[in-house]
Formats: sequence, structure tokens, C-alpha cells
Amino acid sequence: MRVKKEENMTVYVIQEMGRNIRSAEKFGDLKVLLPDNRQIVLSSGPISFKLRQELKTFNDDDYLLLIGDPAIIAVAAAVAANVNNGRFKVLKWDRDDKAYYDIEIDLNPTRIKSTSRVDSNDREVLFVEEIIKEK
Repeated sequence: MRVKKEENMTVYVIQEMGRNIRSAEKFGDLKVLLPDNRQIVLSSGPISFKLRQELKTFNDDDYLLLIGDPAIIAVAAAVAANVNNGRFKVLKWDRDDKAYYDIEIDLNPTRIKSTSRVDSNDREVLFVEEIIKEK
């Protein structure tokens, strides 16, 4: 997939993990939110506060790069959705294709009519046929 990089697109790297993520730059400028030594152990408060500060301008042009502690990824996605009316985009690494794929997520109430099939690599692929906004 080829994405036209706009000037104001940002890829928020949830945690710096020491991996080469430069290929994600085609989706926007990389901005690391947290170092690799951060984890949520007993309280999510301090990390939630930091992520709310860092993601306060998150918008439809931006992406979250899903890397790091799963609990921190969950908090970052919740913050991004909260800031952007339930919508956010993520970059997911596909280890088979060795590439990032962008996924748009909209948590606003919708009904989705979809079908799925198995592709040539025996992976299930979901096809969205119709999105119906609920009133």
C-alpha cells in the first residue's frame, strides 16, 4: 500500500524498543512517546498522564505504531480515541511481508456488514461490504 505523506502526519511510536522502524516514516514523522524501560506495574496514572500530554493533538492524519508493553499500547489507543472522537489509525507490523500496514479504527457506533475468506497464505481476510451508521 502506498500512502501519500502529508506535511503534518505524525507516527506516534508508543515505546522505543531498539528496533529499526524507519520504514514507518512513509506514514509520517516519527515521534517516540516513551522509552523502552517504562511499564505499567501497579498504577497506570503516571503513564496515562504522560500519554495524554503527548497525544493531545492526535488527529485523523496521525498513526500509533503498535510497539512496546501491551498495557501501554492499550492506554495509548484509548487516549488517541478519546482525543479524536473515537477514531484512530494504527500501524501493524506484518512479519511475513516485513512491512507496516495501516488500520483505521472507529469506535463510534456502527454496524458493519462484512464477509471473510482465506487468502493464498491461509490467513483469514475480512472484507467490509457496507457500513451503516446508527442513529
